[in-house]
Amino acid sequence: MGKYEKLAKEILENVGGKENINSLTHCITRLRFRLKDESKANDEALKNNPGVVTVMKSAGQYQVVIGNHVPAVFEDVCAIAGINNDAPAAEDEAPKGVLDTLIDIISGCFQPILGPLCAAGIIKGLNALLVFLLGAGFSASGTYLVLNAIGDSIFYFLPIILGYTAAKKFNVNVVVGMIIGASLCYPTIQTDTLSAAGKAIGTLPMIGAYYTKFLGIPFISGNYTSTVVPVICIVALAAQIQKIAKKYVPEMLQNFFVPFFVLIISLPIGLLVIGPVVGLLTQVLSNFFAALYKLSPVVTALVVGAFWQCLVIFGLHWALVPMAMVNLGNLGFDTILPGMTGTTFAATGIMIATYLKTKDPNKKALAIPATISAFCGVTEPAIYGFLLPEKTPFVFSCIGGAVGGAIMGALNAKMYVMGGLGIFSVVSYISPEGEASGLVAALICGAVSMLVGFLLAFFFGKKEDNKVIEAVKANEETIVAPIEGTIKPVEESSDAAFASGALGKGVVIIPSDGKVYAPVSGTVTVLFPSLHAIGITSDSGVELLIHIGINTVQLDGKGYTAHIKQGDHVECGQLLVEFDMDYITSEGYSLETPVLVTNYNDLKEIKITDKTNSSLKEELLHINY
Repeated sequence: MGKYEKLAKEILENVGGKENINSLTHCITRLRFRLKDESKANDEALKNNPGVVTVMKSAGQYQVVIGNHVPAVFEDVCAIAGINNDAPAAEDEAPKGVLDTLIDIISGCFQPILGPLCAAGIIKGLNALLVFLLGAGFSASGTYLVLNAIGDSIFYFLPIILGYTAAKKFNVNVVVGMIIGASLCYPTIQTDTLSAAGKAIGTLPMIGAYYTKFLGIPFISGNYTSTVVPVICIVALAAQIQKIAKKYVPEMLQNFFVPFFVLIISLPIGLLVIGPVVGLLTQVLSNFFAALYKLSPVVTALVVGAFWQCLVIFGLHWALVPMAMVNLGNLGFDTILPGMTGTTFAATGIMIATYLKTKDPNKKALAIPATISAFCGVTEPAIYGFLLPEKTPFVFSCIGGAVGGAIMGALNAKMYVMGGLGIFSVVSYISPEGEASGLVAALICGAVSMLVGFLLAFFFGKKEDNKVIEAVKANEETIVAPIEGTIKPVEESSDAAFASGALGKGVVIIPSDGKVYAPVSGTVTVLFPSLHAIGITSDSGVELLIHIGINTVQLDGKGYTAHIKQGDHVECGQLLVEFDMDYITSEGYSLETPVLVTNYNDLKEIKITDKTNSSLKEELLHINY
């Protein structure tokens, strides 16, 4: 077991246990769960866990954002839950909606290979950099040959690798998925090979020429090495054939006859129908983006740069990755993703300004790793820790990204490999021949985007008022009662999770009035859509949870009225939420309202009032740092 065993156990417990998990994957910063019942997950506990950045729900996935060390956490979660990630994924309920389904498929196929894909891209970029520095003679050397083989192999044989990940995604035998990918890479079926061997024997309208036939049917060949979409579509077809084969083939013969029927049916259909049709559609899509870029490179890249961070938040950036891969395969370069180059640098500039401006030592300490992470291309710690909670910095990051995108478009920068992120991405803009104008454009883009983000955040960002600074220096804080009612120890809560103290230290109030007021001056960091739970971080850094009722998330907001929204700064005593006590009790729910300090491990002492009744603005808890 790794060093994140404790965190892994807490995550597993708060997603509803291993029995609630249909599948689990991870990307650069997130654990991506597909849960059987998301209502069993404890969002508050996960968000308040110091090892978790935040929780997101998108494309049918329950995403727990961890940070750069997510692979190690992923391994520990899998070990504790007994998840075998070499086996095909268990069948689960598909996400609802065409867009969610599409994003889920794309991310499921690309997430497992994103790290190695970027690593190979960096190697290819470095090889191109050496050609630029050492001259064309280097490209004829053995060193270039070996480095190019290492960097190029994953791209050349991409259908085989995607055949594996797609097979896991669609619950197909993974070796069968790899055979499908290998068949697409087989040399003698490529158009270049067939066209060199003889003249075309016919032409199909819109599809193209063919050089041979299969069972009398014209075989429209394609150059499938480095392609993305055909293998995913064929494996999806194979999944359906596998289900039918398992239904009719006797169990004792399934071991070899199921793969036999899957391959003998799916591959001919794939090569005769799916491949040519997908090739036509991807060419149309590629031509569309090429035309859009030709119409206005600046506007195209500016839009990508402006909205990239928004797409990342919802996981929708995956929709652009296959388009970029299609361009790389068809054109040898891409003009879509260069538009997002400035986004990570803009976030870096904002984090530097945040570090210099803030007087809060806790924020300063967190800003350093978030800055380094953003500079290296991973912006989630900055987004969820700083940019989104304060809103304005997030807008600044979009502006910086837009400016960077416009620069990349104006300088006609092209991406030649799917390489690294952040500073490691700049070598992706050197052509295989060593032409480095794209590298220069990327460096200019990064510098300007970082400067724009820094200046906007430093001069126009939210200023810390004196109360915040004083609260930081005070080393103590008073938490007043947010609700009128009867006080009892949290250990006497009827909910075991609250009673255990795992979710925080504090008290439970039985309300006598259906109004909740701010117990401190601070920021509303969490307001659940169901309005039953409020998270507030005081100006001095105390994190509080007010949970109105037990299991009241199931009311889905009925009986609750919010007077604030997430991200608002509130003053002590300000009305937050009203709730209908009669309605909640009539629906069979307890009105017990835990008021908890969730970051109690960071505090020196929490003193709890000895009173049995709470009155508004009277001291409930006293905090010493």
